[in-house]
Amino acid sequence: MNLQQLKYVIEIVRSGSMNEAARRLYISQPSLSKAIKNLEEELGKTIFTRTSTGITLSPDGAEFLGYARQVVEQVELLERRYFNTAPSPQLFSVSTQHYAFAVNALVEMIKKHGSDKYQFTMRETRTYEIIEDVKTLRSEIGILYVSLFNEKVMMQLLKEEGLEFNLLFKASPHIFVSSQNPLANRSSVTLEDLEDYPRLTFEQGEYNSFYYSEEIFSTIPSKKSIQVSDRATLFNLLIGLNGYTISTGILSADLNGSNIVSVPLEEGEVISVGWIVHKKAQLSRMAKLYLEELERIIEFYV
Repeated sequence: MNLQQLKYVIEIVRSGSMNEAARRLYISQPSLSKAIKNLEEELGKTIFTRTSTGITLSPDGAEFLGYARQVVEQVELLERRYFNTAPSPQLFSVSTQHYAFAVNALVEMIKKHGSDKYQFTMRETRTYEIIEDVKTLRSEIGILYVSLFNEKVMMQLLKEEGLEFNLLFKASPHIFVSSQNPLANRSSVTLEDLEDYPRLTFEQGEYNSFYYSEEIFSTIPSKKSIQVSDRATLFNLLIGLNGYTISTGILSADLNGSNIVSVPLEEGEVISVGWIVHKKAQLSRMAKLYLEELERIIEFYV
């Protein structure tokens, strides 16, 4: 086993395919495949599972990746210290439901710790895809919520996929509305107060289960309902149509401006927001720094 093989494994995971990794590494795909096969034979373990649709990390591969990242990071620190070599790009990827505080944390991490070269990825995406991203280590961290309604199903699913849920905070439900909405100045609202307003939710694609919904009370019917795929569209519709969406109540004026306000929703429900991680993965330095910023921002708002 050598350092180059470790870098190969890291790049394959980051690229998502053997062909793309070979292109980025400037080697042939057969040469890359042979190097990985030799490594697997030496270890006596399967790092990548090959299927007709591509490759994914095996459970042993997920554990190996964590160690490989640590070794490569430490070697690069030594090389920069004693040989004055140029640093490799910092790498980090996170998948999240549509939360402004998750974006804020990435902004602050880059401001404080970003080097001259980095390759970071943030995917604001669907719940099922967040779980898949972390399961396959396409992302180191996933951010999502659970509630009394979906907790049992979600926790069982995460357990089956080899993932752990780590609580960030608990919040009472709020609605987000335009500052011009008649409900904007209310001290609180009820579900009955919302009946005549358009309800905005994030669509979940082919995995459109109530359990995967980003909004609580997803089983309650609405006379006016609009599904969207991104946060900017949702906020534009909140303003343009006097609609509402249900969330944690945490808003960022820096990212969302002052046109959207948060109003408490009078319902006895609790939203638990947390981050998920692969049980066998070891977090990179950048992932740990991101979580530090995330927790700092949460403390400010909650």
